[in-house]
Amino acid sequence: MISVDAIGVEFSGQTLFSDVTFAINDNDKIALMGKNGAGKSTIMQIIVGLQKPTRGNVRCPKDAVIAYLPQHLLTDDNCTVFEETAKAFRQIFEMRDEIDRLNKELETRTDYDSDAYMKIIEKVTTLGEKYYSIEEINYDSEVEKALQGLGFKRSDFTRPTNEFSGGWRMRIELAKILLQKPDLILLDEPTNHVDIESVVWLENFLINKAKAVIVISHDKAFIDNVTNRTIEVTMGRIYDYKANYTHYLQLRADRRLHQIKAYKEQQKFIADNMAFIERFKGTYSKTNQVTSRERMLEKLQIIEIDEVDNSALKLRFAPAQRSGDYPVVARDLCKSYGGHIVFKNANMSIERGQKVSFVGRNGEGKSTMIKIIMGEIDFEGKCDLGHNSKVGYFAQNQASLLDGDLTVFQTVDEVAEGEIRTQIKNILGRFMFSGDDIDKKVSILSGGERTRLAMVKLLLEPVNLLILDEPTNHLDLKSKDVLKEALLAFDGTLILVSHDRDFLQGLAEKVFEFKNQRVIEHFETIDDFLVRNRIENLKEIELKG
Repeated sequence: MISVDAIGVEFSGQTLFSDVTFAINDNDKIALMGKNGAGKSTIMQIIVGLQKPTRGNVRCPKDAVIAYLPQHLLTDDNCTVFEETAKAFRQIFEMRDEIDRLNKELETRTDYDSDAYMKIIEKVTTLGEKYYSIEEINYDSEVEKALQGLGFKRSDFTRPTNEFSGGWRMRIELAKILLQKPDLILLDEPTNHVDIESVVWLENFLINKAKAVIVISHDKAFIDNVTNRTIEVTMGRIYDYKANYTHYLQLRADRRLHQIKAYKEQQKFIADNMAFIERFKGTYSKTNQVTSRERMLEKLQIIEIDEVDNSALKLRFAPAQRSGDYPVVARDLCKSYGGHIVFKNANMSIERGQKVSFVGRNGEGKSTMIKIIMGEIDFEGKCDLGHNSKVGYFAQNQASLLDGDLTVFQTVDEVAEGEIRTQIKNILGRFMFSGDDIDKKVSILSGGERTRLAMVKLLLEPVNLLILDEPTNHLDLKSKDVLKEALLAFDGTLILVSHDRDFLQGLAEKVFEFKNQRVIEHFETIDDFLVRNRIENLKEIELKG
């Protein structure tokens, strides 16, 4: 058991949280929840030892293995994908090599009675007991299974890691963590760069094979499926629920209702006593009662009502002119990079007002197809935008393309035209940028804030064809809910690429699946596709297992 004992953290005299205490038991699958800035990632870093608390400590068994996957990785690029992943077993390999080295030394030495010789024997014995107690493993096979489960092809194993995007490097780190079979796995937003099939594989692993897990995630479906306990960080303290996320929301709402009731009763009690004190102050016969009530009120612990983030991302897509009947039509599309074929003979027609979803593993061509529609890359075949199509495009890296030297206000002012410029502060306010926030430099904004700001830029012009490539990465649950409501109300045509199943559900009436160099059209809702996809993938996982 790992225990977090009364930890507290202060920055520049401000308390982030205090007296946080909880135990992590075997098979606990914990969702660490709370609004951005509450201290969730800080708690994780303290548990893994990357940060020291201002007070308190973390206690864990001496041999406990704790693995940590942060949101942002800085990885070396000096080996292949397989070699990098195999580093998960580096300590075991080093132990084996050390045993071999010491045994060879014993073979050549003749000072059998010396202290040095006896120390080598003791060291070999200790290392040997530890090494041979480890379950016999086919290391290459384990590396292969982990990499394939996370979406890598066999042809990827020998490729240098520097050929892969940040999202794929994240998967390599995740594979290394899973292979270590740690006692506790800490995952900070693990699904941000992982496609639906890989998320299903990860869920299955965490549920059935992992020991204790703590996860921070804005993927509601993922945390609901994986976790059996929720720890909420709010107002500098924690609440611990033996429940998954959906059940926790109900329990939290009940808790807040009780707090409100108790708070109102306490306020009435205070008001009644204050009225008594005011009425009888100076009355000799009531002096003792007045004094007693004054002391009682001074010592009274005021009930606090847990904060609720009432700020809302109020997206309203501006009305646009009507487009033609078919905003996107593609015929016999082929795209390859050198000898690598992304897809071939792809056909697609999207009707005005349709909401469609592009799904498939990373690298199968979803973002490539969007770039073709946008005219950003060369291709074979034909792809046309329909009459009067006005396109709004949100790319995966849209937030990172913002100029870090500009302020929030300047970023929007740069692209605003006409009368809209007089409304910039109001628009930013609707996107949760208020007061001094508008004067912040983009360089110091969080990922979620940058994403919201990029969305502001997108929505300044009316569009009737909206193309969104992973728009929810770094958005919190509330922001995602409001964005989803706005998309449901959008009366134009929507093309959506997302790996977030909860966000996808109810949004698309047709699905284009990118798989094995093909683009397959499914005349079914995204909900039906996801149900069928999950069942098929779970069968595949069982066969692999």
